[in-house]
Amino acid sequence: MPDTLVAVATYNEIENLPRLVDRILEVAPQADVLVVDDHSPDGTGHWCDERAAGEPRLKCLHRPGKLGLGTAIVAAMQYALEHGYTYVLNMDADFSHPPERIPLLLSAMDPLNGPPVDVMIGSRYVPGGRIEGWGAMRHLMSRGVNLYARCLLGLPVRDCSGSFRCYRTSLLAKLDFDALESRGYSFFEEILWRLRRLGARLAETPITFVDRRHGASKIDGREAAAALWILFRLGVRNWVGRMPGSGKQPTDT
Repeated sequence: MPDTLVAVATYNEIENLPRLVDRILEVAPQADVLVVDDHSPDGTGHWCDERAAGEPRLKCLHRPGKLGLGTAIVAAMQYALEHGYTYVLNMDADFSHPPERIPLLLSAMDPLNGPPVDVMIGSRYVPGGRIEGWGAMRHLMSRGVNLYARCLLGLPVRDCSGSFRCYRTSLLAKLDFDALESRGYSFFEEILWRLRRLGARLAETPITFVDRRHGASKIDGREAAAALWILFRLGVRNWVGRMPGSGKQPTDT
C-alpha cells in the first residue's frame, strides 16, 4: 500500500479535476489520490467514481453538500489515519498549486534528507516563491492576513494561509479534531497553531502559485470575515496563555 495520500477537496471542478488527477498520478506514482467532493452539481463526483472504477490509486469521498473547506480537509486527514498512510498531502483542485512540486514536499518529510519535518508548506512567501495572476489588492489582502495570523498565533512560518502542505499523520493522530473551530479558510492557520502546540516541526519550500484559469473562486466576503474573527479569538487564547500569572504555560516554543 502507498504511504502517501494526496487529498483534493472539490466543488464544481470538472474543468480541472481530470487533468489534475492525471498529473498527480504521473508525478507521484507512489501515492494514492483522494477526492473529497461536496456533491458538485457539475458532475465532478460522478466523473471521479467513473475514473476510480478503472484506477485503483484514485479514491472518492462524497459528502452531501458544501460543508466547508476545512471540514473537507479534516475528512481527508481522518481517512489517511484510518487507512494507515504515513503522509497526507493537501492541494487545491484548480492548478493553483504545481503538481510537479509534490515530490519535493514529500522528499523533505524523509528524515534521510535532513532534519525531520511534521508539516512541509509549499510557500508563496519564502525566497524563490511567487504568485502569478493576482492584482495588487489580492496581494495586499493575502500579505495582511498572513501578518495578522503570525502576530496573533505566533506562527514561525511566512505562508500561514497556503493550503499546499504535507502532514505527517503520526502527529495528526494526536490532534483533537473535535476542538477545531474553523470550517472554512481560517482552518489553515488554526491547524498550524494547534499542531505547533503539539510540538510540530514546520518548514517551507518555495512554490509558484498560479491563480485559477478555469472555474470560479469559492471565496466570499462573509467567509473571509468569519475567518478573521476565528483567528482573533484563537489569538486572544494564544496570548492569554503566555501572560505571567495566567495559570497557563504555552505549549509551543
